Amino acid sequence: MTILLFKLQNVPDDEACDVRELLAEHDIYFYETHAGFWRLGVDGLWLPDATNLERAKELIRVYQAERTANQQKVYAELVEQGQAPTLWQNFKLSPLRFVALMIAVFFILTLTLAPFGFMGKQ
Repeated sequence: MTILLFKLQNVPDDEACDVRELLAEHDIYFYETHAGFWRLGVDGLWLPDATNLERAKELIRVYQAERTANQQKVYAELVEQGQAPTLWQNFKLSPLRFVALMIAVFFILTLTLAPFGFMGKQ
């Protein structure tokens, strides 16, 4: 029975490529599926059986731990150099998106908290 090893939805292209290369380097046979035009399927890497499942999971776990440490180091360097995007810089890059997100947050908070405002008026 096939086993979903790694979902590729919302995964950066470089990370997906690294995982593919990692599995190929260790002679772990896998195949890839795409969700398709209507997005009804699953973007992922699959194993045909469970023979290499634990080894593949461990390789991916180690890779992701290293990637996380590297990305955190890069972000810390950006912050130290003053190049990490701030709230104001994000606003300047796309003010319409920023305002739309703020309106969405306000709308969701209003819907969430509105029942509590009407509780004492019965």
